[in-house]
Amino acid sequence: MSIKEAFEVECKHGAFYTGGDVQWSADAEYLFCQKGGTVSILSVSKSSVISSLGEIGADQQEDTINCFALGDNDMSIFTHHKSGLFKLWDWKANKLTKLWKSIHKGPVTRITLSSNNALMASGGSDSSVRLWNLQHHACTHNFKGLQGVISVLEFHPDITKQLLFGAGDDTKIHGWDINTGQEKVTLSGHFSKVTSLSFHENGNYLVSSGRDRVLILWDISSGTSIRVLPVYEGIEGAFIILPKSLPAFIKSRKSDNIYIASAGEKGIVKIWEMKAGKLIYTQDDSLVSPAKEEGSLSIIDLLYNSTHNVFAVVSVDHNIIIHSLESFECKKQLVGYSDEILDVAYLGANDSHIALATNSCDIKLYDVASMNCQLLCGHSDSVLALATTPANVNLLISSSKDNSVRVWLFDKETTRMSCIGHAVRHTASISSVAISQTSTKFFSTVAQDSCLKLWELSNNLESHKQDLSLSTSHTVLAHQKEMNCVTISPNDKLIATASQDKTAKLWSAENLQLLGVFYGHRRGVWCVRFSPVDQVLLTTSADCTMKLWSLTELNCLKTFEGHESSVLRGEFLSHGMQLITSGGDGLLKLWNIKTSECVSTLDQHESHVWTLVVAKDEKHIISGGSDSLLVIWRDVTEEKRAQAAQEQERLVFEEQKLANLLKAEELQAALRLALKMERPLQVLKIIEALLQKRNNELVEIIRELKPARKEALLRCAISWNTNSRNSHAAQIVINAIITEIGTQELQIPGLSSTLETMIPYTDRHFKRLTKLLQDLHLLTYTVNRMKPDIISIDTK
Repeated sequence: MSIKEAFEVECKHGAFYTGGDVQWSADAEYLFCQKGGTVSILSVSKSSVISSLGEIGADQQEDTINCFALGDNDMSIFTHHKSGLFKLWDWKANKLTKLWKSIHKGPVTRITLSSNNALMASGGSDSSVRLWNLQHHACTHNFKGLQGVISVLEFHPDITKQLLFGAGDDTKIHGWDINTGQEKVTLSGHFSKVTSLSFHENGNYLVSSGRDRVLILWDISSGTSIRVLPVYEGIEGAFIILPKSLPAFIKSRKSDNIYIASAGEKGIVKIWEMKAGKLIYTQDDSLVSPAKEEGSLSIIDLLYNSTHNVFAVVSVDHNIIIHSLESFECKKQLVGYSDEILDVAYLGANDSHIALATNSCDIKLYDVASMNCQLLCGHSDSVLALATTPANVNLLISSSKDNSVRVWLFDKETTRMSCIGHAVRHTASISSVAISQTSTKFFSTVAQDSCLKLWELSNNLESHKQDLSLSTSHTVLAHQKEMNCVTISPNDKLIATASQDKTAKLWSAENLQLLGVFYGHRRGVWCVRFSPVDQVLLTTSADCTMKLWSLTELNCLKTFEGHESSVLRGEFLSHGMQLITSGGDGLLKLWNIKTSECVSTLDQHESHVWTLVVAKDEKHIISGGSDSLLVIWRDVTEEKRAQAAQEQERLVFEEQKLANLLKAEELQAALRLALKMERPLQVLKIIEALLQKRNNELVEIIRELKPARKEALLRCAISWNTNSRNSHAAQIVINAIITEIGTQELQIPGLSSTLETMIPYTDRHFKRLTKLLQDLHLLTYTVNRMKPDIISIDTK
C-alpha cells in the first residue's frame, strides 16, 4: 500500500440553525435558517448549506439577527439586526442591496410581507407595528393598540381586504386597515400567547392557535369566534389544509369543512376538523423520528408547503423533519445544530452510513450519500462513545453518561436501525467501548468508575429483535484514575486501556489478566490503538506526544512530537506504516512511522478534535470536534502525484521549446514563453540579446505583450534592479512598462507598493551613474588640459 501524502476537504457539515426563524421557499428546494448573525441557505435535496448571508471576518463584530422574512417571490430576504437596521439581501448573489433604520425602540420580533411584495410590516418589543413602503423603504403607518412583544404578524392573503393582523402579550388579535391605519377588527378569546394565524381560502375565516391549549375558528367579518377547540397541549404552529390535500387514508372529507394541522409541546402533528370540533388524525409517534422508542420532541414551529403538499416540523433541539402530508412518511431529517461531536463510526456495507455521538442522548445516523439523518433514541443522558466491527458492519454499540450500553442493529432493507439490547452494569459514565474484531462474541467497556468490563455477545444477532440479554463475564479495577479509552487487538486476544493516571495497560481478552503496564507519558493518556500488522501499540497523550510500544518487550519504540496541545485521537493508516492524529488545537497530522516525520497538517477545526475515523478503503477520513463541525477528508495523494507528473512533463516540453526558439533566434516568442514559465534569468538573457539589436525594437516588443506578461516582466525587472550589473536592462524595461501604465493600458494590483520597493535601488543606481559621469568628465577635462603640454614637448 502506497504512502499517503495529502488529504483535502471533500465536504463540511456544521451548524446551520441555532434557533430563531425558519422559512421555506415555494419550490420546497431551500430552507432559510437563522444562525446568530447569519442566515443559512440550505439545499434540501443536497442536505447541505450552499451559502450564508451576513458572514463577517474575524476582526469584525457580529450583528445578531432578530428575525427575517422572505420576499419578492423568494428572491429577497429581509433581516432585522441588533444594530437596529433592516437589511435587504439578494440571497442568490449573496449581496446586501439595501439597509435602513427600523425606527422601532428595541428589537423587531416579527417581519411579514404582503402578497404583492409591495408592503412590509414589522412588529417589535415596543408594542408597535409599522408599515413600510418597499419602493421607497419609508414607514407609512404606525399601528397602535397592541401591548407587549409582538408574537404574530400576518397580512390577509386577499389583498382587496387591505387588512393586517397581529397579536402580542395582551392575547388579543388586532386587525388594521393598511390604508387608513385604523383598527377594524379585535378578536378576544385567547388567554395566553397567540402563536399562529391561518386564513381560510374563502377569506372570511381565520384559525388561531395559542399556548392556552386551544384552537379558535373566527369569523373575520363579524369579529366573533365560531368554535373554541381544546387540544390539551400548547400549540406552537398550525396551518389550514384544503380537503383535496388531506392524507389519502382520511376518507371522510367535505368541501365546506375546515381542516387544520397543529403541533406543539407533545411533538405530535394532529389534524382537526374545526367546524365540528373533532380530532380526525393523530400522527404515529414512530413517524416523528423513525427510531424513537418513547416520548417525543417538542415542536417549536410548523411549516407547510402547499405546492408539494409537504410539511416540516422544527423541534426544540434544532432538528428539521420533513414529512409528506399525503402519507405522513418522514422524507428527510436535517440536524441544525449538533453541539460537540464526541465520536464517529462508519456503518453498513461499503461504509454507507455514519453514526455520531454529539453530546446528546440521541445518536445521529447519517446516510453518507444524501446526509439524511435519523435519530437513534434510547439513552437518557449524553452518548459518549460508539463502536463497530468489521465482523458485522451492521452492528453498533453505544455507551453513555447514563451508565448503560446499547446494542443497535442496522436493517439493510429498511435502512433503519433498532436497539436490540441494553444493560446497566457500570456505576459511572461509560467513556469508551470496543467490539471484538474477528467475530461478535464479546465487547469491552471502560468507565469513570475505573472498571474494565468484558461483555458476552451473541454471534447470531439477527435472530434477536429486542430481547438480547447482555451480561458481563469479567470485571477488573483497571486504573487508579478515570479511564479514557479501550481497544481490542485485531486477533481478539488482547485488550488495551488508557487512563488519566498517565499509563496504558495490556490485558488478556480471555480473562482480563494484566499482561503489562506502559509507563512513560507525563500526563494522562487519551487514546490507545493496536497496529493492524505489527506487535505494536499506539498511545496518544495530553503531554502532546504519541508513543509506539512493543507488545512483547513492553518498551517504547518511538516517540512522535509535533502537536502543541493534547493529542486526543490516533489511528493507523497505510497498512500500519502511517498515523493520523488529532489534537486539542484543532489540527490533524499525518505521520510517516519509518521516518518519524509529519507528512501533512490538516487545518479546518477551530478547537478540540475529539474523534476521527478512517474508512475501510482508507480513501476518506472523518473528523469531528467541539466546534460542531463534521469534516470529510478525501485522499488526494494519487491525484497530486498525477498532477505533479503532468506538470513535470509540461515543463520538460516547454524547456525544449524554449531552447529551440533561442537556437533559432526567435527572441520575441522566446520572451513570451520565458515569462510564462517564470524564468527571470532566462528573460534577462533574452532582454540583453534584444538590447544588442536596438532599444526601439525592445520597447515595441514589450508594448505587444499581454497585460499578464507585462506584469510578470515588471516583477522580473524589479528583481534584476537589485543588482547593479543588471540595472541597465532593468531600467529600460521599467521605463517602457511605466510608459504603458501612464497610458492606462496596464492595471496592476498593488502597483504602488511594488514600485515603492524599486525606488531605493533606482536611486542608488542614479547616484552611482552620476558619480561615474562626474569622474568621466573630470578625466576628459584633465586629458584636454594636458594636450597643449604634450604637443609642446613633442615640438621641442
